[in-house]
Amino acid sequence: MTHVQEIGRTLALVVTLGLGLAGCATPAAQPAVGRTAIPYTSVGLERVIGQTAAGLTRLFGDPDADIREGAARKLQFQSGICVLDAYLYPAGSSEPKVTYIDARELDGSTIDRASCVAALTRRDGGR
Repeated sequence: MTHVQEIGRTLALVVTLGLGLAGCATPAAQPAVGRTAIPYTSVGLERVIGQTAAGLTRLFGDPDADIREGAARKLQFQSGICVLDAYLYPAGSSEPKVTYIDARELDGSTIDRASCVAALTRRDGGR
């Protein structure tokens, strides 16, 4: 085999390996397809933000869960449509009040918080 043939075979091998490796390259990352986040606003939440635990109980009935961690408290209310988590925190020495709420459909997907509040206020017997 001549020197030229040797270079030709080496070149062919390099090209073949290069093309093989090019097939292993991963395509550019595709953006994740998912649910659009619903922006957090306080519109429609005026009846809930700033409420005490007693105020929430008057509005929705007894909570389905009452979780305490230190001075913080989470009350959870559920209807046939959604689950609402109300987070209560004290301000100084005052009684804890709702400063944040989160809502989700029963399957865990996102739902508008104000829609969940409306659904909970319409549930029969506070449930």
